[in-house]
Amino acid sequence: MAGYRRQLYRDDAVVLRVQKLGESDRIITLLTRRHGRLRAVARGVRRTTSKFGARLEPFGHVDVQLAGDPKGELGSSLQSVSQVEGIDLYGKRFLGDYPRYTAASAIAETAERLTPVEREPSLRLFQLTLGALRALAEGSHAPTLVLDAYLLRGMALAGWAPALTACAVCGTPGRHRAFSVPAGGAVCPDCRPPGAAHPAPATIDLMSALTAGDWRVADAADTGVRRECSGLVAAHLQWHLERALRSLPLVDRGGPTPGTVRSPGGGDVSRERSE
Repeated sequence: MAGYRRQLYRDDAVVLRVQKLGESDRIITLLTRRHGRLRAVARGVRRTTSKFGARLEPFGHVDVQLAGDPKGELGSSLQSVSQVEGIDLYGKRFLGDYPRYTAASAIAETAERLTPVEREPSLRLFQLTLGALRALAEGSHAPTLVLDAYLLRGMALAGWAPALTACAVCGTPGRHRAFSVPAGGAVCPDCRPPGAAHPAPATIDLMSALTAGDWRVADAADTGVRRECSGLVAAHLQWHLERALRSLPLVDRGGPTPGTVRSPGGGDVSRERSE
């Protein structure tokens, strides 16, 4: 547009993804506090002389100055990075830790999928993503628990939270043994569809604890319960996204246990033959 002059504005952001552009540039996908998800070109960051290339790595929390239209109504949809200050570069803390790195990759990919519209502010998702990456960096909880807590809370923000304390179909309260992803969560015997999973009661308790942030219960869960929980959470998320996440099968969740089948997300889901 003739006469258009790019505006400078600042925001703090989480770096979700980086892509090569030409010989020395990168396209950075950012989840920002006030402007939602956006993409920006960082020119020259792949050169050894770049002053801020190391700050624009995945999973970092940065203060970034961008050039462009904050609303995306004028000029190119791609912003330009003009200045970056690192607030906390979480990725550097677990770069060589496979379980934490793959969990962070799944978190970043999920954040991108949960923000399908660019520049649509989502403060709660930004805070949730930042908190999950901080928890992985601190190493205070198992990476799979942090990931599953993030996925459950992210689905709650999107309106897809699985029903855990009442039947997803008829609303009958109580702890129900069957769990159906297409039905929306736990289902009572009258509403149970064919092929529904039958997780252990402790698995549903773990899902409830992760949703509520009850880490005392979550940290005490055994390995089999954690794997079963992961399978249900991954299946529920990908059902609503209507496509698989590339990073979920790479997450280190341990080996399968007897009597389980693999879910599309790489976790284990116990099943019983329908009557």
